[in-house]
Amino acid sequence: MITGTYAIHRIKTEEEAERIVEFFFSPHSFDDTRYTPGEEEQLRSLPYRALSGQVIFWYAKNEDDEIIGASCMAENDQKTGGYSWDYVVVHRDYRRWGIAATLLDHMLGYLRESSARYLMTYTCSLPEYKAIRNLFERNEFQLIGRCPDYYFEGEDRLIYWRRIS
Repeated sequence: MITGTYAIHRIKTEEEAERIVEFFFSPHSFDDTRYTPGEEEQLRSLPYRALSGQVIFWYAKNEDDEIIGASCMAENDQKTGGYSWDYVVVHRDYRRWGIAATLLDHMLGYLRESSARYLMTYTCSLPEYKAIRNLFERNEFQLIGRCPDYYFEGEDRLIYWRRIS
C-alpha cells in the first residue's frame, strides 16, 4: 500500500530530464503505449527542451524521490499569450491522488501570472482517455474540435480550449 505525500517541481537539471524520460517509457506511466513516431520523439525531447526554455515542465515526486507525474506546456508559435498543454501522465499506483489536477493548478497559476489568454490541449477519442477528458471538462475546458483518424485509423484527436481569467 502506498502512503505519503508528493511535491510538484519545475524541471531544472539534465538528471531530472533523464529521470522523466525514463518515467515516460516505464510500465507505470501511459496506459496506451502505441506511440506514434512523433510522440516517441516528443516524449524523449520535451524534458530537455524545458532546460532551454522552449517548454515549461512540471513533475511530481513522492517522498522516496520517485517521479510519479509529469506535465508540460508551451506558448503558441505566434507568442500571443496562448499556450498549448502537452502530456499529463501520472504513475499508475498514484492515480486518484489529485496529482494531475495539482499539475494543472500549477500551470494555471503560471498562466495567470503571465497574463496568458488561453490554454489549448488535446487527447485521443479512445475509451482509454476518458479520465483525461473528464479532467478537462471538470476544469472548464471546452471541446472545440475533432480531427478524425489523427493518430491512427479510428483514433480521433479531440481539441480542448480554456480561457485564462
